[in-house]
Amino acid sequence: QVQLVESGGGSVQAGGSLRLSCAASRFRDGYGYSDYCMGWFRQAPGKERERVAGINPDGATRYADSVKDRFTISKDNAKNTLYLQMNSLKPDDTAMYYCAAIRGYCYSFEQYEYNRWGQGTQVTVSS
Repeated sequence: QVQLVESGGGSVQAGGSLRLSCAASRFRDGYGYSDYCMGWFRQAPGKERERVAGINPDGATRYADSVKDRFTISKDNAKNTLYLQMNSLKPDDTAMYYCAAIRGYCYSFEQYEYNRWGQGTQVTVSS
């Protein structure tokens, strides 16, 4: 299975920006980073995990309404890395952010579609 490691989390004031990274490795033989659907999820204490954004092998993206026009998901196939650029951060964005992957195409980008997860990186946004 693909191994995923998130980084880039931290503490920032409301209105600030952060860029999260997800480095991928251990691809199956015959497959590369570009063959995977990738996604970002987040979970705050006492709340359920929610979808933030996803990107398919063809580059198609989908965002949660709460982050649309503020966050941007992207990938660098040459670096085997997924990114989440987060701008205009709000206190409600505070959560543990997780990277997820599945070989092939995502349809809903919901968590049940993914079969590999990273350990998460913490994002804290203060007022």
